[in-house]
Amino acid sequence: MATSSSVQHTQSMELLVRYQQTHSVHTRNQLVRLHQGLVRKVAHRIHQQCREPYEDLEQIGYLGLIRAIERFDPTTGCAFSSFAVPYIRGEMLHYLRDRGHTVKIPRRWRELQRRGQKVSNSLAAKRGWRPNDEEIANALGVSLSEWQESQLATQNCMPLSLDAAITQQDDSATTLKDILLDEKEQNWQQIQEERQALAVALNRLEDKSREAIELVFYQQLSRKQVAKLVGVSPMTMTRRLQKGILELTNVLQSAPESPEAQASG
Repeated sequence: MATSSSVQHTQSMELLVRYQQTHSVHTRNQLVRLHQGLVRKVAHRIHQQCREPYEDLEQIGYLGLIRAIERFDPTTGCAFSSFAVPYIRGEMLHYLRDRGHTVKIPRRWRELQRRGQKVSNSLAAKRGWRPNDEEIANALGVSLSEWQESQLATQNCMPLSLDAAITQQDDSATTLKDILLDEKEQNWQQIQEERQALAVALNRLEDKSREAIELVFYQQLSRKQVAKLVGVSPMTMTRRLQKGILELTNVLQSAPESPEAQASG
């Protein structure tokens, strides 16, 4: 008996093929409803890493899901969930980036900076050189520490690009993004990439080998259950599974390395 996940997968692929042929809004809405759980899962993960309301992230995630539906090609053999997650996640991260604000500083310090700039320009015009911090503070009638704190706050309120170079070594630069990248997020991205590679590799196997692997490892059925389901003996199913694992290993090992892997090697 087919499991609920396999039924959903079959239904999803049928709808995706239909949508590619018809571009029906009704079919697209069916696909959105069918993959609500995918959006909620990504929204929950990102919600744990920021302060944005979960409901807002979920709504934005549906835009990413629709983009994925529009661009997915059912003939590639890639699982739709693996294809859609980067779109859903990307839409949420774009939303968070656009929602970002500069750090607010007290009005008193903003006014102090405005007055300080005028004083600095005035003294520079009279003397021919820029005054130092102590001279500006004296002219403003404030302490040196207060003037310097207001300067520091003004500098820190400006956003720093994550692509800003921190160090430069030969032709390779280390950016702020490289040192701030969350380890969990990095691991999650790697898992998604591996899942996509696995989905492509599975599609290159013989039908019987692929079926054996999917039912045992994806559907979590025992070998006896799978043997009974497809109408073969447990021994035959074991041979199919072993053959499938060997084929899958060969396909993955023969796959070309990504540019990142080649560079690191």
